[in-house]
Amino acid sequence: ALLDFKKSGKFVIAHGDVMTQSAYSIANAADKIYVSPLGFMEWTGYNLDYLFLKGALDKLEIQPQIFYAGKFKSATEPLRAEQMTPENKLQTSVWLNDLYNDLLLKTAEARKVDTATLHRLANEASIRTAADAASYKLIDAVKYDDEVKDEIKTILNIDKYKKINFVTLEDYAGPMPFSKAGNEKIALIFAEGDIVDGKSGSDNIGSETYRNLIRKARLDKTIRAIVLRINSGGGSALASENIWRELSLAKKEKPVIVSFGDVAASGGYYIATGADSIFALPTTITGSIGVFSVLPNFGSFFKNKLGVTFDGVKTAEHADALTVVRPLNEKERDLMQANVNMIYAQFKQRVAEGRKLDTAYVDSIAQGRVWTGLRAKEIGLIDRFGGLEDAIRSAASMAKLSSYSIYEYPEPRGMLQQLFGSNDPLGYDDKMKSEIGSDNYKIYQELKRLHEMTGSVQARLPFQFLVR
Repeated sequence: ALLDFKKSGKFVIAHGDVMTQSAYSIANAADKIYVSPLGFMEWTGYNLDYLFLKGALDKLEIQPQIFYAGKFKSATEPLRAEQMTPENKLQTSVWLNDLYNDLLLKTAEARKVDTATLHRLANEASIRTAADAASYKLIDAVKYDDEVKDEIKTILNIDKYKKINFVTLEDYAGPMPFSKAGNEKIALIFAEGDIVDGKSGSDNIGSETYRNLIRKARLDKTIRAIVLRINSGGGSALASENIWRELSLAKKEKPVIVSFGDVAASGGYYIATGADSIFALPTTITGSIGVFSVLPNFGSFFKNKLGVTFDGVKTAEHADALTVVRPLNEKERDLMQANVNMIYAQFKQRVAEGRKLDTAYVDSIAQGRVWTGLRAKEIGLIDRFGGLEDAIRSAASMAKLSSYSIYEYPEPRGMLQQLFGSNDPLGYDDKMKSEIGSDNYKIYQELKRLHEMTGSVQARLPFQFLVR
């Protein structure tokens, strides 16, 4: 988007007191990059950490009871291992290096510094200060905020005592830059967050809500095409199937184009297989075609740690099969694994049919393996590189539209709906994050996610990871 903006002939300046690598990956598209003199410029290479809970679960005598399909499906590793398995380490190393190489190549092009030098600077930890970054040409200069604003005033020919009319990010993002005038419509549906059964909350993709949204767009004859923007690491396999079904029905009546954001994997990829075409960026995290299920047994924890026991009666042998206070017997374990295997086979079939690939080939690239968009295009999981605007142009072309209007879904919520329809109307999550810190809050979120996915088959990425 910034590169397209620069083509208009307007200037782009990036400035910060702290410039992380993720921020720099965006900033290196700017005409000038500045960091405050006593600020910090990060250039250390990428690293990724997973949180493993097996040791804690063992101490608490909690048995996770895990079932999964796909040798690379690492979502359950934090519960069954104390470190990364060789398969997960392999796949993670590949996609993390893909992201790092993308940063090196883009930086090399923007800053006219070869990738070998950039890699050496990271390996040797040569960038310790903002001045170091300027010395090695990663930034243009060290400047204070007032100096940057003075430079902007000079470029715009504004008197030094006058205020710059900055546009807020909210105002800038308000109008849709690719909306065109016209009676014909393209539905743009945003799907972001975990995929869950039932209705959507403020930060997830509810199967009932999105099934109805897609159906509404499908049945509206004035809507000539559908663009689905996905930013999700997956979630409920059943919810993913229900959304896929509605999208596949829409595909029979009008063009359906999917645009991937930063992440569109596992269940997020599942729902995309019903589209005519899939757009992604080379750095998109996708794939992870695999499923799993977790049913924890807290029996020993309650008995040995808390002195609590359970007893009851039942009318059939397996009536309490999904209880969390006793271990599954052999037959119940076989039934759970068979269910996971069945859904995994169905997932692969959806991919094979949607992408027009041989099922044996799909099995070879599935197995729960995570891919970057760069490799996903090579193996046939996506069609083209491009962003949301490219996807919209493709939808308009397939629908043979020269002029059209964009209709966004879900529709913006009113103030009362945002307040009373929110999962956290009083902002407790933000307060907790502020108190315990971002990293500890992520641990809390993972424990919460574990509770939410207990007992149901999931098509989702590994537990939340943080790339630094």
